[in-house]
Amino acid sequence: MEAAEYDRMDAAEQGMWWYRALHARLGDALAPVTDGPVLDAGCGTGGLLAYLAQRFPDLATIGVEFAPAAARAAAKSARPVARGSINALPFAEGRFAAAIAADVLCHGAVDPVRALAELHRVLRPDGLLIVNMPAYGWLLSAHDRAVHNTRRVTRGALAAMLAGAGFTAIRAGYWNSLLLPLMIAHRLAHRGDGGAGSDVAPFRPWLDRALHRMTEIERQRAWPWPAGGSVLAIARRPA
Repeated sequence: MEAAEYDRMDAAEQGMWWYRALHARLGDALAPVTDGPVLDAGCGTGGLLAYLAQRFPDLATIGVEFAPAAARAAAKSARPVARGSINALPFAEGRFAAAIAADVLCHGAVDPVRALAELHRVLRPDGLLIVNMPAYGWLLSAHDRAVHNTRRVTRGALAAMLAGAGFTAIRAGYWNSLLLPLMIAHRLAHRGDGGAGSDVAPFRPWLDRALHRMTEIERQRAWPWPAGGSVLAIARRPA
């Protein structure tokens, strides 16, 4: 991403409703893992690593980041962060009990086939993989261009990607579903003017609280949602 986008992420990811909602869901998915280490692949400026360190203080977590933001991630999370690409992870085979790729496979610089092969390689047998991606190609927007996202997927497409990479026990579902109508309205409103750029920005406190509350209502009622702004999948490397 552009350097300015890392600055926005660094400032927003521990307070903005979107990041708090994403981190909570990734943490929920990781909860069954009782020993580490756990890899945050494409850890950005370290917000998720910091969240995991707080929620799971006894679980060893490690980040990897290609951009110079790796130094920020290490400082923010107090966790080790390696410089490297998810396309060619700098770790030995079978090192990790779990790995997370949060909104990484959507980036233009990432080859999803190579990245998933690498994640498969560095996981232990029966290791857990957690992947989040933005949903629906028709929702590509100015925000996606700003953060260099080139792909959004359906639940079925993400499940097929994971199966093609050799993962099993795949469960994929949509979330950020209650706010999807607002997302669609926002995209339609800005379709003709090129959009407003990145969506990572401070929200008025009352609005931030309201949006986060909607995500928490959805999270507490964990039935399958037929659609949503994001897709979260959980899979295993075969034992």
